[in-house]
Amino acid sequence: MKYASLPQSKALRRLLYTIIGFAVGLSAFAGLVFGVMPAQKGLSPPLIGGSFAMIGHDSRVLTSADLAGRPYLVFFGFTHCSDFCPMTLSEISAVFKELGQDKKVTALFVTVDPETDTPEVLKAYLANFDSRIIGLTGDPKKLAAVAEAFEVYAKRPGDFHNGIVYLMDKRGKFVSTFNLQRPPQQAARELEHYL
Repeated sequence: MKYASLPQSKALRRLLYTIIGFAVGLSAFAGLVFGVMPAQKGLSPPLIGGSFAMIGHDSRVLTSADLAGRPYLVFFGFTHCSDFCPMTLSEISAVFKELGQDKKVTALFVTVDPETDTPEVLKAYLANFDSRIIGLTGDPKKLAAVAEAFEVYAKRPGDFHNGIVYLMDKRGKFVSTFNLQRPPQQAARELEHYL
């Protein structure tokens, strides 16, 4: 009997050492992860956006510096979009209407199809929406750089693009994506916080 329990005790000791080693390793890993990674509240917003210079639907150059002092929304799309783009621009128009004409806010409708969306085409298209929405176009390479700065996905000009509306603060810094899937009054109240 004495000899029969010896192999069992060795097996139990190995199992115990394995469990203890695993627990120590897991604790060390957890300490490393939580000690090195910043706390959630200390994280800064993602680096989205940046300075730009594009041609507005009035054929004048518009820069990010021109928008200083007022919040703005940014939306990428194209004028031949059958439903999503006009719906989003209508929703932005409804939010702006709730804010009232005296509020200093704007939205940028940046084309992902600059070969079709000339300033003249953008101007005619945007006549159907709030006058504070500015259409932007320009050199395809510059527009691609702006789209990349906003992490916009466009498969091919005019085919597909993401439908994110970005909220930028008075300094042109990204705040968050802007939710239009709610009543315009509620969206307008959120936007007022940034005026």
